[in-house]
Amino acid sequence: MLVPWMIWKQRNECVFENARPSVHTLVDRIKAEAMCWAQAGALGHRVVLPTNWDVH
Repeated sequence: MLVPWMIWKQRNECVFENARPSVHTLVDRIKAEAMCWAQAGALGHRVVLPTNWDVH
């Protein structure tokens, strides 16, 4: 759910705020949001995220 939501948010920024699409920015935001979800108690991130993404 996280990745499609973040893609949707970036798409909205591009459409409504004239932002430029950036894969690098998108990945950084996904990592940051995943860390927030993990800190809030979401379980199962290690199943879907690469091991080199430190979210815990």
